[in-house]
Amino acid sequence: MTDKLVITPWEIKGSVMGVDYEKLMKEFGADALNEQVLARMRKHTGQLHVLLRRKFFVSHRDLNWILDEFEKGNKFYIYTGRGPSGPMHLGHLLPFMLCKWLQDRFGAEMWIQMSDDEKFLVKPDMKLEDAQKWTEDNVLDIIALGFDPKKTHIFVDTKNAKTMYPQAVRVAKHLNLSTAKSVFGFTGETNVGIAFYTAMQSVLAFLPSALSGKQIPCLVPLGLDQDPHFRVCRDIMPKLGYHKPAVLHAKFLSGLGEGGKMSASLPNSAIYLIDSEKVVADKIKRHAFSGGQKTAEEQRKLGANPEIDVSYQWLQAFFEDDDERIKKIHEEYKSGKMLTSELKQILIDKVNAFLKNHQAEREKAKEKVDKFWWKD
Repeated sequence: MTDKLVITPWEIKGSVMGVDYEKLMKEFGADALNEQVLARMRKHTGQLHVLLRRKFFVSHRDLNWILDEFEKGNKFYIYTGRGPSGPMHLGHLLPFMLCKWLQDRFGAEMWIQMSDDEKFLVKPDMKLEDAQKWTEDNVLDIIALGFDPKKTHIFVDTKNAKTMYPQAVRVAKHLNLSTAKSVFGFTGETNVGIAFYTAMQSVLAFLPSALSGKQIPCLVPLGLDQDPHFRVCRDIMPKLGYHKPAVLHAKFLSGLGEGGKMSASLPNSAIYLIDSEKVVADKIKRHAFSGGQKTAEEQRKLGANPEIDVSYQWLQAFFEDDDERIKKIHEEYKSGKMLTSELKQILIDKVNAFLKNHQAEREKAKEKVDKFWWKD
């Protein structure tokens, strides 16, 4: 758990459990997602989504402004995206789950960017054709969540350039190399494509306004690792005559290994959305880091530490929706009444139930995916 955490828009290395999110908020200049703003959301949505109640989404920029606009009758739209470089895992899906809930509760349009160009440019061994293949694969997982095809538009950077590129160059004209180097750490070895990419990522933060000729507020739920792109974007938007996009920041879902280590080179550190029931059970039983004791006898006597236990953290973040039930699990595990094997089995059952439904919906998505693609 001593590995240094490295967070960039293209890579997360080290332990994500125990991240000091308050420190990150201060560094990013973001506001805590406190009870006041959550109460404002609850007025419009009824019960809050579990990802909000449990503070998986931890901070924001201008969420109060978004709610002000909504209360004036000026509906906002939602924008988020996915960099397709391989199969999606549970951590990738959580922001999209909140987006689906926001679409339902606020009647919002959903604009999704698939940045195949970004992954091709960043990953030395990635072929463009492979990024495009993963785009088509990943989109099925996104659609499987139940987005409304009449209100959801999926863009692919390399296929929708006719719409996106004229807007991207407007952004790029206001993004100088000094800012790009400062924010992203680019060097003389950085390829010019990735230096331009922030301009592409900014497009959907104002494209509906540009196409409609009126100001439409934008809300962007994203992982904290993507924040640098939108700090730049928010600085440039007023120069183009558009509102700054509001932002909701998600925490990082810990990996299965000790300290929440997540790595693409460690396939057992994540549960992928295509994993079978047997694979899920095996990964959690063998690889989910435990906060328990070495023996059942010791755990009955000394109890466990839920705060460093991956199975508990996953249940607490999303997989156990019932607040009273998660409180009881915490108490029983901490006291030693519940053993690690019992806790892991609860998570296995929850994850497999979720994936069984998700995989069925993923198959159905193949028949309706054409309804979601943006047509230039």
